[in-house]
Amino acid sequence: MEDKLIIKGIEFKSRLWIGTGKYKDFEETARVIEASGADVVTVAVRRVNITDRKSENLLDYIDPKKYKILPNTAGCYTVEDALRYSRLARESGVSDMIKLEVIGDEKTLFPDVIGLLQATEILAKEGFIIFPYTNDDPVMAKRLEGAGAAAVMPLGAPIGSGLGIRNPYNIKIILEAAKVPVIVDAGVGTASDAAVAMELGCDAVLMNTAVAAAKDPIAMANAMKHAVIAGRLAYKAGRMPKKLYATASSPIEGML
Repeated sequence: MEDKLIIKGIEFKSRLWIGTGKYKDFEETARVIEASGADVVTVAVRRVNITDRKSENLLDYIDPKKYKILPNTAGCYTVEDALRYSRLARESGVSDMIKLEVIGDEKTLFPDVIGLLQATEILAKEGFIIFPYTNDDPVMAKRLEGAGAAAVMPLGAPIGSGLGIRNPYNIKIILEAAKVPVIVDAGVGTASDAAVAMELGCDAVLMNTAVAAAKDPIAMANAMKHAVIAGRLAYKAGRMPKKLYATASSPIEGML
C-alpha cells in the first residue's frame, strides 16, 4: 500500500500483523505467514522456543531478514514476569520491540491495566519499543501513551473469542484521542471484522486464532490480507453518509 505505517522510525509494509500460536506445526505457521502478506510476526516468549538456537525453533522457519519478529509476554500474570520475559527476548537478540501483556484474569484473559501501565513505564525507560495489549478504555490508552508506549493495542473482544469489535465507539474515541498508532489486538473472527477495524481508522490489526482456528488457515490468512487492504482503502476513500431515506442513484431531470 502507498501509505506506509511508520512507528518509531520503523517502516511496516503490511497493516496485518499475525501471531504464531495454535498451528499444527512450524511448516503450517510459515505458510500462513507467507499467505497473509504480514511482515510483523508475534511469538510468545514463554511458550515458543526462540531463545535456544541449538534446538529446532520457530525462527528456523521465519527469516528475520524478511519479517519483523515481535516477541510477546503472553501468559504473564505479573509485572515481574512481563519484565523478565521482555528482557530475555532482547538479551537473546530477538528484538527491542515487545508486545506487552500483563493478564489480569485467567477466564477472560482481560489485561491487568494497572500492572500493564507499570510495566510500560519501566520498559520505556529501558529503551524498549512497547506495544501494550489493553482494554478498549480511552483513558487507559492515553495513560499508556503518556508512559511511553509506541502504540496502543485495544482489544476488539476477548482473546480467541472471534466476536469481532464489540465496542466500535470506544475504539473511535481512542482513535480521536491518541497521538500514537492504534492497533486492534484480539477478538477478530473473520475477514469482515478486520475490515471494520480498518474502516474505523485503526492503523493495523493483529490476529492469531481467527486464522489458526479456521478450517483452512492458509485461505483465511489470504482473506485477512485482502480485508485489511480493503478496509484501509475504504477508510482513506471516505464512506458516504448514512441516510434514513432512499436517494435515487440516477437523476430524474431530463427523463422521457
